[in-house]
Amino acid sequence: MEKKETVLVTGGTGFVAKQIILQLLQKGYRVRATLRSLKHTDKVLSTLVNNGMTTSDELSFIETELTSDDNWFEAMDGCKYVLSVASPVFFEVPKDEHEALRPAVEGILRVLKFAQLAGVKRVVMTSNFGAVGFSQTDKQRETKESDWTDPNTKGLSTYEKSKTLAEMAAWDFIKNNNGGLEFTTVNPVAILGPSLDSHISGSFHLLQHLLDGSMKAIPNIQLNVVDVRDVADLHMRAMASPEASGQRFIASADGHISMPEIASLLKLTYPGASQKVSLKRLPNWVLSFASLFNAKAKEGVLLMKMNRNVSNAKAKQLLSWKPVATQEQSILAAVESIIKYKLIDHK
Repeated sequence: MEKKETVLVTGGTGFVAKQIILQLLQKGYRVRATLRSLKHTDKVLSTLVNNGMTTSDELSFIETELTSDDNWFEAMDGCKYVLSVASPVFFEVPKDEHEALRPAVEGILRVLKFAQLAGVKRVVMTSNFGAVGFSQTDKQRETKESDWTDPNTKGLSTYEKSKTLAEMAAWDFIKNNNGGLEFTTVNPVAILGPSLDSHISGSFHLLQHLLDGSMKAIPNIQLNVVDVRDVADLHMRAMASPEASGQRFIASADGHISMPEIASLLKLTYPGASQKVSLKRLPNWVLSFASLFNAKAKEGVLLMKMNRNVSNAKAKQLLSWKPVATQEQSILAAVESIIKYKLIDHK
C-alpha cells in the first residue's frame, strides 16, 4: 500500500478487537480505534506491545459510545473501512429485555449512518452465529449463511437475540438507504483461542466453569468453536475483498465438539489445572425438566436441539479463508490464557 488506508475498529478494548488491531497493523494499515474512555489507551497500547506491536505510529484512539452521536463523524473521517466490533454484552438475564436490546440495534444503525456521512467504502459488522443458526434444528442439512435465527425462539439468550435484531436492522438500513455504502457481516461461533491479556470473551466462561468445578455434571451439548486469530483474519478478508460486499460469513473451525469431549480433553492435557473438572454426565431429561423453571437451562435445551452441522465453506471458497486452528487447539490456547492470567480459582 503506497498510501496507507485507515481502518476504524470499534470497541478497541475488546477481546476480538485487539486481535484485529494487531493483525491490521502487521499488514500495514493505519488503525483508529474507538474507546468508551481514553483512560484505557495505555492498557491497550501495553497489551499490543506485549504481543508484538513494534510501533504505535500508525495507531490512534478516539473516545466514542454506541449510545451517543458524539465524535462518530470525527472517528470515521478519512477512513476507508469500518470494522464494527463493539456490541453490548449480557452475562445475566436483564430485568427489562427491551431496554437491553435497544443499544445493540441503535448502536449499529449509528455506525452505519455516520459511515455513510463520512464516505466510508465498507462496514464489516461483527455479528454472531446466534443470528444465523439458533432456530435451525434440522440435523439432516448444513446450517449456512442463508439461515436466520427467529428472534422469538424459545430459550434464545438476550445476547443472541440482540445480535440477531441488530444484524436484521443493519441489513434493512443498507437495503433502504441507497448511499453506496458496502456492508458485510462476520458471524462467529464460540470464540476461543489465546487472549492478548486478561480481558477474555464470554465463551471462556464455559471453560472457567468446567475448571473451577462449578459445573457438577456435564450436559451432552455439541458446540462449534473458532479461534480468535482466525476471526480477525476473516474480518480483514471480508473488509478488503470485492467479493465480500453484501455477504454474510460464518466463522467456524471444521466440525463440532461436545462438552463431555471438552471436559475429557482438559483432564488429559492439563491434569493439574483440571482436578475439579467433572466427567459426570447430565442426562438430557434432567436439563429438559430444569428448563421449565430456569432460564439458563432453557438456553441449554435450545443448544441441545440446534443443528451443529455448520458450514464454513462460503468463507473458504469466496475469500480463500482457512482456519489455522482446530477446535481442540483453540480450546487449549484459551485454557493456557485462563491459567496464565489466573482467571480461575484453584483453591
